[in-house]
Amino acid sequence: MPSYLETSVEIAREAGQLLARYFERKVGFELKGEFDLVTEADRASEKLVVERLRSRFPSHAIVAEEGGGHQAASEYRWYVDPLDGTTNFAHGFPSFCVTLALERAGELVAGVIYDPLREEVFTGERGAGAYLNNRRIRVSKAARLEDALVATGFPSRKRHVNVNVHFYYQLAMFTHGVRRAGSAALDLAYVACGRLDAFWEFGLNPWDQAAGVLLVREAGGTVSDMKGGAASVTGPHVLADNGLIHEEIRRLFGEIFAGRYRLPVPEMDAAR
Repeated sequence: MPSYLETSVEIAREAGQLLARYFERKVGFELKGEFDLVTEADRASEKLVVERLRSRFPSHAIVAEEGGGHQAASEYRWYVDPLDGTTNFAHGFPSFCVTLALERAGELVAGVIYDPLREEVFTGERGAGAYLNNRRIRVSKAARLEDALVATGFPSRKRHVNVNVHFYYQLAMFTHGVRRAGSAALDLAYVACGRLDAFWEFGLNPWDQAAGVLLVREAGGTVSDMKGGAASVTGPHVLADNGLIHEEIRRLFGEIFAGRYRLPVPEMDAAR
């Protein structure tokens, strides 16, 4: 397995440095939907990553965000997000990364998340732990939701029908705060290293979360869906945390799914 992880780190670093050069140039963007952005940097990074993976592992399948992957009848599948945080990138907001994860026979076995602006390389390998720049990382020790700092994200498309605002409000009231930084992969990496205590989101793609899910598990955390069921990178939602607050969050989420709210949303009259 070391060759897979080492190779993915090498490729992620190369792609990340490419992104950093594009970021300095302030490249423009275009829409691939009503709200979803894509840049020249996304495409260039994906081309580089896919070419490197196909050169090293020609029999492996590759699933990539911008559609430049490779179909193959293999038990090995790579998930590639060449630029997680495209909207941030396009606006000059310095929070984005490149992320790769390897799945073998349906099980995540290796993953990397690279933040080129901070020069931070998060790596995880099944059964071997999680690391940040080659130093072992572990999830936080926050034991109560009221002591936690948590994060989430919202979709670019169909925001008007997304229910996450209900979960956002309740968590904002019962924690130290909710962060929404715009890169699910980095949010998961931050849970793994203890900067965040939990992260949840609806509708993520496999390439958004695969490496991060592995990192959190290898750092001693817990990952499930938001109802407490088994997590899947193709599932409708995900909850990743330090394990200590998992049941408390799951119970709160259960109430919200059932339409019960511990704190009602304030009426606008209160702001006048």
